[in-house]
Amino acid sequence: MGGWQDMTAEVLEDQYSPSRWSSRLDRDTIIQAHITTMAAATQRARASVQTALHVPYGDGDREKLDIYLPPDPSETFPVLVYIHGGYWQCLRGVYLCGHSAGAHLAAMVLSTDWTEYGVVPDIKGAVLVSGVYDLEPILHTYVNDELNMSREVAQRNSPMQCIAPAASVAVACEVLVAVAQQDSPEFRRQSQEYGQALRAAGWSVSILDLAGVDHFDIIERLSEESYILTQVILNMISRA
Repeated sequence: MGGWQDMTAEVLEDQYSPSRWSSRLDRDTIIQAHITTMAAATQRARASVQTALHVPYGDGDREKLDIYLPPDPSETFPVLVYIHGGYWQCLRGVYLCGHSAGAHLAAMVLSTDWTEYGVVPDIKGAVLVSGVYDLEPILHTYVNDELNMSREVAQRNSPMQCIAPAASVAVACEVLVAVAQQDSPEFRRQSQEYGQALRAAGWSVSILDLAGVDHFDIIERLSEESYILTQVILNMISRA
């Protein structure tokens, strides 16, 4: 009886493609079904037990653990360390999502020349929700009372001022710029102009203007499966 060395390339591919062997679902849907099931289970687990999330175990950005504790963590208990599958490559595409000032920070991640740090982050997509992308107007508001930004600092940290051509950067991913109908005219302007500037620089950009929501419930409603922004994000992830 021959070993794997005697298999044709096609047979060997089949042998090492688990999605082709299930009798429950076809190979085109089973992986997504697995990801969906695991994501739902994760949420249920986080809602039912104590957790310590994103605990670093090393210096790398990905070197973090999510710890799920038993009902009485004061007693001695066994530890199970679960390492997910994916052939060391699947189930680790990174997606960014930021709201308001968080959208600014996510946009700055996209603006960073990561090659200067010797890394190429595997960012598949970014969702920027009701963000601020040009900080200079903030210099003239109450917000700067605490920040005390100078004009130079504001310009240096404005994503709008440091958009690189998509072909020249390490991170060139799909970007969704979302804004609320009831956001202020300035927030709406910034979202539109930033999205258009990214698109002009060759980035893959969608601009989503959401009716019937304000600056706060535009993000609060992400817990609703039928919410359009939830659906758009899920579709972005499923396409990767």
